[in-house]
Amino acid sequence: MSNIRHALSVKREDDFAAWYQAVVSEADLAEESGVRGCMVIKPWGYGIWERIQRLMDDRIKATGHENCYFPIFIPLSNFEREADHVEGFAKEMAVVTHHRLIADNDGKLIPDPEAKLEEPLVVRPTSETIIGDAMSRWVQSWRDLPLLTNQWANVVRWEMRTRMFLRTSEFLWQEGHTAHADAAEAKEHTKRMLEVYRACAEDDLAMPVIAGEKPENERFPGAVETWSIEAMMQDGKALQAGTSHYLGTNFAEASNIRYQDKDGGQQLCHTTSWGVSTRLIGGVIMTHGDDDGLRVPPAIAPWQVVILPMLRDKPEDEALLAYCEELRAGIAGKSALGEKVRVLLDKKPGKAAAKRWDWVRKGAPVIIEVGGRDMDNGCVSWIRRNELHRPDGKLNSLVTSRDSMIDGIAAELERTQNELFKEAEDRREANITRGIGSMDALTAFYTENTKFPGWVEVQWSKPTGDALEKVVEQLKALKLTIRNVPVDADPVDGNCIFTGEPAVERIFVAKAY
Repeated sequence: MSNIRHALSVKREDDFAAWYQAVVSEADLAEESGVRGCMVIKPWGYGIWERIQRLMDDRIKATGHENCYFPIFIPLSNFEREADHVEGFAKEMAVVTHHRLIADNDGKLIPDPEAKLEEPLVVRPTSETIIGDAMSRWVQSWRDLPLLTNQWANVVRWEMRTRMFLRTSEFLWQEGHTAHADAAEAKEHTKRMLEVYRACAEDDLAMPVIAGEKPENERFPGAVETWSIEAMMQDGKALQAGTSHYLGTNFAEASNIRYQDKDGGQQLCHTTSWGVSTRLIGGVIMTHGDDDGLRVPPAIAPWQVVILPMLRDKPEDEALLAYCEELRAGIAGKSALGEKVRVLLDKKPGKAAAKRWDWVRKGAPVIIEVGGRDMDNGCVSWIRRNELHRPDGKLNSLVTSRDSMIDGIAAELERTQNELFKEAEDRREANITRGIGSMDALTAFYTENTKFPGWVEVQWSKPTGDALEKVVEQLKALKLTIRNVPVDADPVDGNCIFTGEPAVERIFVAKAY
């Protein structure tokens, strides 16, 4: 396979971080904005986000939620009511202190000292506190429950080390917030939304994930329980792809979210929150990308099929375009993965080979090239992004009749979706190590396997407090974190590798983004 010439100048095996940046750039997903930690999401990248948003929004609404919107500015006093919450976000908050600028003696703009706000405003890092205020007004009686809300918004968390899509100071996301009459219902809903995330990640993004509960030290600030879906990237690191939190009555007490029960008494609501973000695009890149660029699962591809007419700036181009338009219309009339096929007839000027490789790097699932000879023979030439190269290194270009292309496109897209998931799932399972029975063995494993070591499943006794902090420090020395306690883990049958006490759960540890 070494004779294959790839579209990117850097390979995953050689420098995974540089490869990731190359994909973001050369697949035309995003670019730097000039503000540290903030990115410009370009049309192809934003198109992928719109697809994720559309599919996720449908799933959220199917569970009974309604969308709303809350302000980006939150009074500082809202955060001060919830001590654990503000402590968890204090180092990441962007704060507005003035409402006007003036020119100084040198003509430079500075905050006007006379325009200082009476109360600083926090640029939304998450909305529990401000939505809690609204819930305290919206919930009066048991008849108002459950209250199920969601918003699509941007948030700001002042990150010191940034990487596009994975960790940015500003990012796009959805955040759901609900209020319930009791703990049992709220906990059930927390897990229900985790399942929504799992289904979207696996069925739409073709990204296999492990669903489970986070340990005490990894909980969302102010939460009683935090649950996550964790995905393995091609370099063996874990990516937290979504979280769902049971907040108990902590935020309800801080925001006075109470309801009158059927007996006339006043009760605190039990609340939840949950969210996924544009980080999912980073997950798609690192799960499915290859040395030629991105491979987009058909379910979230803005264009699932791209048709490239080989135009020559001659009179016969008109007939070729008409032939391609009939092909486009035929494909657009088909349905795959529950929707009409999204197909683009790319008429932009440019050399056919250059346009082809642009779409290869972007990861369009099916790329069809049509020249005059194809038209004369009633056929098309096409490539599957999943199987780009033949074993001899040449482009795996296929030829079929136009009618067969139209009739077979749905099966082709569904096959591609399934293959991407299976490939990622097989890779994940091949890179999970089980059976390590001591801290010394864990240390040796990660010391000896330094490049792409994958995850390790170990048994543990669920320590808390100082005992847990000791475990966290041990793992920190190896640059490892506890990912989660899988919901479908095998029963324990030994001792905790950290404390030596009888194990009660199995956990995954890994290096992570």
